[in-house]
Amino acid sequence: MQKLAVGIDIGGTNTVFGLVDRKGNILAEDFIFTKKYLVFQAFIDELCDRIQSLAEKLNCELVGIGVGAPNANYLDQCIQDASNLPWKGKFELGKLLSQKIRVPVFVTNDANASAMAEMLFGGAVGMKNFMVLTLGTGLGSGIVVNGELVHGHSGLAGEMGHMIVRPEGRHCGCGRLGCLETYVSATGIKRTVSKLFAKFSYSSELRNIPFNRMSARRLASEAYSGDQIAIEAFEFTGKILGIALANVIALNNPEAIFLSGGLSKAGNLILKPTQYHMEQNLLSVFQEKTQLKLSTVEGNSGVLGSAALVWKVVE
Repeated sequence: MQKLAVGIDIGGTNTVFGLVDRKGNILAEDFIFTKKYLVFQAFIDELCDRIQSLAEKLNCELVGIGVGAPNANYLDQCIQDASNLPWKGKFELGKLLSQKIRVPVFVTNDANASAMAEMLFGGAVGMKNFMVLTLGTGLGSGIVVNGELVHGHSGLAGEMGHMIVRPEGRHCGCGRLGCLETYVSATGIKRTVSKLFAKFSYSSELRNIPFNRMSARRLASEAYSGDQIAIEAFEFTGKILGIALANVIALNNPEAIFLSGGLSKAGNLILKPTQYHMEQNLLSVFQEKTQLKLSTVEGNSGVLGSAALVWKVVE
């Protein structure tokens, strides 16, 4: 019977999960709507039922479960007060999953999972010092130093999205003001567009789209078509991110920084302004020493990276 690992990527909008072999092939994949489940136990029950259904269809043996989630703690296997998730408080994610599906469970920050995927299956193969930024509903970061993920003293390192980049700036779901992810994320760039509507009188197709129906993909499409509001939004987003990365590079001197997630799919619209403002704000000794790239992981990096947590430990 084939042995497979479960990779789970818990996001603010969707939770995607898949069954992954040792080579990084996702053999089956499904998702549920995260925001649908206001009670955490109901979320766990549905998630486990769907995972077991996938396993039955493939007639495979599950050897472990890896999970990437916002505010997930590798050390105690819990998630706590993630600003983009519907549950507030501390929840024993690893323990609850292992009670439902009797296999080892490994929990980490969602961006750490993406970093694992980049290290094993993407552009960071062979690198010892790099970062991955996940630009989705929020912003996460996975940091690798000397070939190892950085977890920090209490297991919560890598919350770059909650660096305050504008004191007294935009309200963040974490309860504070001016966090990076309120500017640099799929949600953040939509907020920027709303601000630009008031600032500029440019004609824009985006003015006809309700906020809750606007997407990073649509913004990119309009920008590539020459929409000035969309172009300005990506330029502003890249500036904020580039300056933040210049500060981070001064701390950990990575060989490369990879952008992944929905907003990264805008390609050069986000990459070029970020690169420019990053280099402009770097200390001279760091200039032109850090590559800024788009993730090259094929498939869901959160699912692949989470499954990699299992394969790293399970024989």
